[in-house]
Amino acid sequence: MPLFDYQVQAPAAGCPHCRAGFEVLLAAADAPGPAGCPRCGAPVARVMACPRIGASQTGFHRRAAAAGFKTLKRVAGNKGEYEAV
Repeated sequence: MPLFDYQVQAPAAGCPHCRAGFEVLLAAADAPGPAGCPRCGAPVARVMACPRIGASQTGFHRRAAAAGFKTLKRVAGNKGEYEAV
């Protein structure tokens, strides 16, 4: 389920919670989101936020090394050369 960020529309009308912004976890089948702050009821709007993508937890590099593959790293100062790590 995606996280959406919301912030108060008029900063003078909101509480510290909605002025700082808050996140709401919504399923695809849910309504478009809250119409107001859950604490003070001030009108809020969805704001743009960067996606929260974490590092891979699959252990790709460890499994590749166990299978005999080598990880390559770009040589500093050279755009087309790589060395095995």
